[in-house]
Formats: sequence, C-alpha cells, structure tokens
Amino acid sequence: MTIDLHIHSIYSDGSFSPGELVELGSRNGLTALSLTDHDTVEGLPEAIEAGKKYGVEIVSGVELSVEHDGYTMHILGYCFDKENITLNKGLAELQSDRVKRNEAIISILNESGIPIDSVELQSISKTGLTGRPHIGQLLINKGIVRTMDEAFEKYLGRHGKAYVARSVYHPEKAISLIKQANGIAVLAHPFQVAREGASLPSIIRDLVKFGLDGIEFYYPTHSKKKRKLLRGYANTYDLLISGGSDFHGSVRPGTTMARGRKFSVPAKVLVDMKEYFLKNCLK
Repeated sequence: MTIDLHIHSIYSDGSFSPGELVELGSRNGLTALSLTDHDTVEGLPEAIEAGKKYGVEIVSGVELSVEHDGYTMHILGYCFDKENITLNKGLAELQSDRVKRNEAIISILNESGIPIDSVELQSISKTGLTGRPHIGQLLINKGIVRTMDEAFEKYLGRHGKAYVARSVYHPEKAISLIKQANGIAVLAHPFQVAREGASLPSIIRDLVKFGLDGIEFYYPTHSKKKRKLLRGYANTYDLLISGGSDFHGSVRPGTTMARGRKFSVPAKVLVDMKEYFLKNCLK
C-alpha cells in the first residue's frame, strides 16, 4: 500500500481535476492522497467527493510559498479545517496578489511585443488560481516558445524578461495560519532550499522555532543519502516524516504519482500524522 501527500490539480498549476487525480490515484493503488494546491483549498470538496466514490482517503492539504533570510521555500499544511476563517482570509490575500502579478507580467509581455490578454489567460487556466505555468502554456500555444522550460528561462523565471516578484508570507505567519486551523505544518522538498545556497540545518532550526511539525522525507529525488540526513534532522527536532510525489500532471512531463517500486510513501506516514494530530492539534 502507498499514499501520496503532495499532489497539484487544475486549481493551481496541475493539469488534472481533483476528481481525475483521485480516480488515477485509485488505479495506481493509492489508499490516501492529499491535494496540496498552491494557496488554495478550492479543489478539496471535489477531491473529497471523488474519494468517497473511489475509496481513497482524502487528507486536507495546501502548499504555501514563504521567504526566510532571502530564500524561498514551501510549507505544506495538512489535516486542517478547510472552513477556518483565518486560514481562508490568509489564502485570499495570497490569491489577490497572484492576480496583480499576472497583470504585471502580461503588461511587460505586451510592451515586449507579445500580444497576450487576461481573457486568453483565463481560457488556459479555466478554474482555480492562475499562475506563471498558465502564462507559459499560452506562450507555447502562440509559438513564442517551444517548451515550459524555455518560457521560464526567457520570460517567467527569476532571470526572465517578464519576471515579477510576488509577495509571500514569512514562514512564521504561514505556519501560524495552518496551526490556527488546527493543521500540521511540513517543510516541502527540503533540498530545493539547499539548492538555492541556504544552510539546510539553519533553515530547519529556524522553522522549528516558528512551529514546524515535520519535513517531507519521501520525495522522488531524495536519495538514500539525502533521506539519512533528513532522518537525522527529524530525530534531532522530533519532527514528523511526510512524503509525496509533487505530481503536476502534464505540466511536468515524465512524472507520476507515488506507486509501486519506483516511488512510494508508506501508509504508516499517515498513521503517524493522525496520531500527532490527535495529540497536538486538537487542544
């Protein structure tokens, strides 16, 4: 048995609907999954209904971008109350900023001679949040670039012609939002932070001070050596172990959900998470 606690849908930057993801997960043998769209929980109701249909347990999830000491990282939230007013207000602020960022990117592209408007962009994203991957797909459709990588390298990435930074929360605020909704806060794909040049031990130590509950241990690119390091951090700070595929569908060709020998997440991860939730979150 395997689970997958890191999956994205069309409500952020994935290519499958929540229902399609649950059906696919069921076919792949998943017993539980968490829809962790960026800055939104709008897809959760559909995922929950599909979970009932296909016999897959759905864990409430979300992924928040944060910045600490000049480094960007992602915090995953789990097991929270998706109706929590404070959490949803915080998510609404992030969503509003995404809209402003998209408008600024479109303006820069227009000034560069690339005719794109918000109506075309909405036809690509269709539902949920609209972000840079949707703009990238529009650039591909118009023949401006050939691939998503080229779209980000030339226009949308940090060093691209149309890059626009967006406001993100400090990790202390993001973790607080999750905890106010009785949730669990987990550092996503830790080695992506280290790849930016940050000191992972220092980052984890600081995040623990802010209330971090766990780290993403099982991840497709985590080697045995990396897992050994993460296990050490988990033991040192008494952190939960989590895991997921970070599946985005066709947005990231060649990737799959957790399944079989290639990549899997033990069901015990969720068992431990539930025990932690009952002990620490329902106070």
